[in-house]
Amino acid sequence: MQRGTPRRDWGAWLGYTAGTLISLALIAGSLMRRLEFDITEVLGFVTGGWGVWLTVRENIWNWPIGIANSVFFLALFVQARLFADSALQVVYIVLGALGWYWWLRGGTARTALPIARTTPRAAVALAAQGLAATAALTLGLARVGDAAPFWDALTTTLSLVAQYMLTRKLIENWLVWMTADAVYVALYWSRALHLTAGLYALFFALCVAGLVQWRAASRARDAIAPGTEILSPILGQPGAPDPVEADAGLEAAHG
Repeated sequence: MQRGTPRRDWGAWLGYTAGTLISLALIAGSLMRRLEFDITEVLGFVTGGWGVWLTVRENIWNWPIGIANSVFFLALFVQARLFADSALQVVYIVLGALGWYWWLRGGTARTALPIARTTPRAAVALAAQGLAATAALTLGLARVGDAAPFWDALTTTLSLVAQYMLTRKLIENWLVWMTADAVYVALYWSRALHLTAGLYALFFALCVAGLVQWRAASRARDAIAPGTEILSPILGQPGAPDPVEADAGLEAAHG
């Protein structure tokens, strides 16, 4: 099992290296006007991709980068006079700040927050609030002439519910994000926004990876010390262990 650790490290470094090179190429292309994209939009795209990647890896830095992403899109949407989307970014900034704090200090005795599962009671409450919000938003968007009031309302509500669940480190947040992304892909494709639809298809794939990795991390933590918190490889904070390191540790412990 210890031979699996180098593969994991090489995979992580490959992801970080590829992401860095792509990010620099996009930013340079925009600044040099080799690409037909505004620098604000490029920075929003880059920080969005990094934010999801770091969230999949359960890395605390996803929150400051996610807040930066919301700031860039806030500026972009204000310029485009998309005020509803602008207001949504403000909500994301607030939730991002809460998530950053809760991941660091939301656990027992103000320790790092471990991965948890949504209780049936919480799931029912979130579903009820989501249905009510979707209905209200649908009516409001229909009155202002939105092109797809129900679908826009549904994706907005799903995104907010998923973001809140992410701040509490609930593993089922990935399922809600996957649902929202699937709707976004169909919605944007139907509007001939094929590049954006492709981006959300990529987000969907990253959500699948996030669900798999978080489940593995949760099982590994419970196998080592059920009900307790252990040191995480992320900034040395207590939390979920890396599944590969956990498996190696268990193998060593059993001889």
